[in-house]
Amino acid sequence: MDTQRRRFNQLGVAAAALAAAPQVRAQRDPAANFPSRPVRLIIPFAPGGGTDIVGRAIGDKLGQEWGQPVVVENKAGANGTIGADMVVKSPPDGYMMCMFTASHSVNVTLQGKQQPYDLFKDFAPLSLLAVQPYILVVRPGLPVKSVADLVALAKAKPGTINFGSSGVGGLIHLCGELFQARAGIKLAHIPYKGGSQAMMDVIAGNIDMMFTSLNQSKTYIDAGQLRLLAVTSAKRSPVAPDIPTMQEAGVPDYEVESWYGLAAPAAVPKPILAKLNTSIDRVLKLPDVRERLAADGSTPVGGSAERFGTFLRNEVEKWRALIDQVGIPVG
Repeated sequence: MDTQRRRFNQLGVAAAALAAAPQVRAQRDPAANFPSRPVRLIIPFAPGGGTDIVGRAIGDKLGQEWGQPVVVENKAGANGTIGADMVVKSPPDGYMMCMFTASHSVNVTLQGKQQPYDLFKDFAPLSLLAVQPYILVVRPGLPVKSVADLVALAKAKPGTINFGSSGVGGLIHLCGELFQARAGIKLAHIPYKGGSQAMMDVIAGNIDMMFTSLNQSKTYIDAGQLRLLAVTSAKRSPVAPDIPTMQEAGVPDYEVESWYGLAAPAAVPKPILAKLNTSIDRVLKLPDVRERLAADGSTPVGGSAERFGTFLRNEVEKWRALIDQVGIPVG
C-alpha cells in the first residue's frame, strides 16, 4: 500500500510540474504574452505627412495581428527630437515605439551635444519600413530639359541659379548641397519656413528649382506647372519608372532617399524586440499595406533589425560628411 501511495504521489508531483511548465516558460520569456495591452506608437512629426501616413498604416495592421490596439500619437517638435526623447524615457517594456526618419540621422550632427539622447546607445532599431526618393523639379520657364542641361547652365552662370528648401539643415536643403558637391556647381540656397512655400515659389517662377517628394508635386507636374528632371534614388522608382535617376543623368554617386523606420528603447528585452521585428516584417508583406505605401510613393523594405542599424549608421556618416564639407552650423 505504501508503495502504491508513493507512486501516486510521484505521479501527482510530475503532473503538477508539467502543468506549471508553461507558466514558468512564460515568466522566463517576456515575449510569450506580448502584447497584453495597447501599444503606443509615437510619430514625432505633425499629422498628415509621410511619416504619419506610413506609421498609421503599419500601426493599424500590427494592432490587428496582435489583437491589441496600437495607439498612434503625434508628438512634433525639434525636427523629430521631442517625440523620440519621450520614447527614450518610457519604460523599456516594448509598449512604446518611435517612428524614425532621415531627419533623425541628420540631427545627430546638426544638434550635436544639444540632442537629449544618443541615437545608437539609447535606441534599439526595429525595422526599416520603407524608402521614398525625392525628385528634382524646376520652373517651366527655366531653359533646361534635363539634369545635364541644368548642370551646364549652372557652370556657365555660377551662383545665379537658386534652389528652395524647407529650411537650413533639412533634408531638402541637403539634397541641394549634395547636388552641388557631386556635380561641381555653385547654386544659391533660399530657405523657407516650409517645403510647400518653396514649391509655390517655384511654380510662380520666383525661384528656379527644388527637391521635393513626388506625392506633393505630382498634381503640379501633371498640370505643367513644374518640370520633373530626375529622382534621387540609386535606382529608378517603381512609382515613376520612366524618370531617370540623378546618377543616370550624369551626377556621380548621388543618392538620397527619404525613409521611415521604427525603433524602441535600447533596454527592451531582446525577445520582445525580436517579436516586434517579426510582426513588423510580416505586416510589410501584406498586399494592402504595400499598395497603401505605394500610393504615397514609398517602397516597403523590412528585414532584420541589424540591417536597419547598419543603414542608420551609414546615413549618419553620409550626412555628417556633407554637413562638415559645406560648413552648415551645428549645435
